[in-house]
Amino acid sequence: MPELPRAHGEALSAVLFRRSPEDFIVTEKLIFEPDGEGEHVYLQVKKRNTNTIWLARELARYAGIRQRDVGYAGLKDRNAVTTQWYSLHIHKNNEPDWDRYNQSGVEILSATRHRSKLRPGMVRYNNFSITLYGAACKPEQFDERIRCIQAKGVPNYFGEQRFGHNRQNLDQAITLFTGNIKIKDRKKRGIVLSAARSYLFNQVLAERVRQGNWDVALAGDCMMLAGSNSFFRLEQPDIDIEKRLAEFDVHPSGPMWGVGEVLTGQEAMQLESNILQNEVLFRQGLEQAGLKMDRR
Repeated sequence: MPELPRAHGEALSAVLFRRSPEDFIVTEKLIFEPDGEGEHVYLQVKKRNTNTIWLARELARYAGIRQRDVGYAGLKDRNAVTTQWYSLHIHKNNEPDWDRYNQSGVEILSATRHRSKLRPGMVRYNNFSITLYGAACKPEQFDERIRCIQAKGVPNYFGEQRFGHNRQNLDQAITLFTGNIKIKDRKKRGIVLSAARSYLFNQVLAERVRQGNWDVALAGDCMMLAGSNSFFRLEQPDIDIEKRLAEFDVHPSGPMWGVGEVLTGQEAMQLESNILQNEVLFRQGLEQAGLKMDRR
């Protein structure tokens, strides 16, 4: 895939990354706390070098339930040490002994219950601890780049893993939308649709980075409240919005394409329309798949 534009200039140095899973540590925080009651077991799991979907199958097998009855809020990198939640639809009388679960690279940190299944998107944030090796830049250059990132943030692109090895998820989206294949597996279909949606989002964000307005409020922008999925449409930027942007209280958002009315207006709507006007296959494919228009 073509390299996406950078907001803070060219890379200062090549570095070595992920020499071991311990160099990339991710801890997931849900948008809610399990309340301890209900039909779904919630497991907080720490895993090393372990695929999210593979472990979902293993947990289902151990619990004697269908894989469709296992939920998770997001896919995590395999080559990493990650902590995330799984939900399993299990009656209290049939719950296995989690202390006896034994799988290499997997540790169950806690087990509780909740009333509903864990679904994709129910993540408030992920904490990352990343170790880099062999940076050739001067310390003052590195410090200055960190200060820029702290002051302005970074573009919230979807990463390469969303699109699969050699962009295979996007290629499958194209063949799905052109009618050349059908994907019966619901999770696989969801991954493919998510890749197409993420691609459109990245196209809009990339152009705003090129134009230098990725962190600026435009007339008609949908402004997202920090730490939530709530947003509002901004008719005209003003001093108050500029202040809230500087404090990271609100952020401009991009389209998560689907069926429904376009949520932006005025300048922002025209900009997004111009960027995505040639992406007819992906836009129509996502609409026909029944995904709802949303923002990120």
